[in-house]
Amino acid sequence: MEETGKKLKTMNIVGLGLGGAIGTGIFLLLGFGIAYSGRSIILVCAVGCFFMLLAYWYQFAIPTMFVLKGGDYSMKTMLFSPLVSGIGAWFGVVGGFAFSGYAIGITDYICVVVPGLKKYSMVCSLVIITLVFASSYKGSRFITILENLVTVLLVAALALFIIFGVAKVDAGNFFSQSYDGGFFRNGFGGFVAAIAVMGWACQGTTMAPISMAAVTERPKHTIPKAIIIITVLLAVIYAFMAYAASGVLPYGQVAGANISVTAEVIFPKGLYLFFVIGGGVGALASSMLGGIGMMRYPMLQIAEDGWLPAIFKKTTKSGYPYITYLMFYLISIFPIVTGMGLDSVVSLVMIPTMLMNIYMNFACISLPEKYPEQWEKCSIKMPRWFWKACCILGVFCAGVVSYNLFIELSVKDSIICVALVAALVGLSALRLKQGAVSKEALAENKKAVIAQAIADDAD
Repeated sequence: MEETGKKLKTMNIVGLGLGGAIGTGIFLLLGFGIAYSGRSIILVCAVGCFFMLLAYWYQFAIPTMFVLKGGDYSMKTMLFSPLVSGIGAWFGVVGGFAFSGYAIGITDYICVVVPGLKKYSMVCSLVIITLVFASSYKGSRFITILENLVTVLLVAALALFIIFGVAKVDAGNFFSQSYDGGFFRNGFGGFVAAIAVMGWACQGTTMAPISMAAVTERPKHTIPKAIIIITVLLAVIYAFMAYAASGVLPYGQVAGANISVTAEVIFPKGLYLFFVIGGGVGALASSMLGGIGMMRYPMLQIAEDGWLPAIFKKTTKSGYPYITYLMFYLISIFPIVTGMGLDSVVSLVMIPTMLMNIYMNFACISLPEKYPEQWEKCSIKMPRWFWKACCILGVFCAGVVSYNLFIELSVKDSIICVALVAALVGLSALRLKQGAVSKEALAENKKAVIAQAIADDAD
């Protein structure tokens, strides 16, 4: 049923998208970015937001040609082959690794307040994941209330960090090459590696806007414009955070550490505790709860489509998919019990995502030829060569992120990553060969999505 009421305008989408883009990644990864690039992290964050926009080029480009009410799901339905549809579905399953990253991050912040827990960090992370999954059984309104509250706390925490932190930076020496190792501490390679590891924090400028096409006024014009504004604002906010995080304390104290190290220096005790608990722990916990809630129906759909065995369609009388959640729980604790660090966990989440982005950006190259009428009505006019160049650049950016994340993995973690990707490709091929997934049904679904997108184009 079509949603009624006033349609969203540009600034509505900007507010929604910026709130979604400013997330937990900046709390978790800024110290790792500093470790790779030193004070060049300010450039990493500014450039990284646009770099990641290019890595997600298809999410910016396709909405200029089509009105896709299903957001990213509809885009992938349009462009995926049957095999890649399965790979994408399985990659979504292993997205559960992200929850271990959140749990590790929460543990790190709790250990800042209670240092004695440091030696029990693995147990603490496992307890956090277990409690969060247990809380998902009934599903409560308090999760939505928590999300709204934490958004306010998160924005307040980041604003305070910037205000107090910028005032503490020695601006006269910050840009001096001789001061504390200077810029580009590990050369250009370190700069690129920092962009790759900060990708999790700098992405997210496109997902919320494209998911709102059904309720947006003139979506082909509004959504791309809003994405550009969100990216610019995010780059500015993150650059100021990076300036404070890398400029207050010496490199050796902040490299690889979360930003609570800097926060302890710049804040009075009360504000410091607010930043750690309200900002750090609150934002991470909110992301975990929200993520676990949102994965229920996509995973049931993956099971319905046949990519997962039929047992994963089982639910309780109240509709709780207990087999699916058990699988996600086991996936989530795997990085913790195997002793993976936070940076490795991020890589296991981001590498499959970037591989999908490579495929999607490449598939966009032929859209002007396949849909000439939609190309003529494209909301952002550009020469075809420029469109194709941006698609290729998007392939390159996604490839750079995945490659740099992979080469920074330990031998053990790189073997796990390769084995994981190979296994997921094999599982997709196997399910198709077994006939568990209907190629005909996938083809019909693709036709329906394309037909609906063209029909909804009222521009």
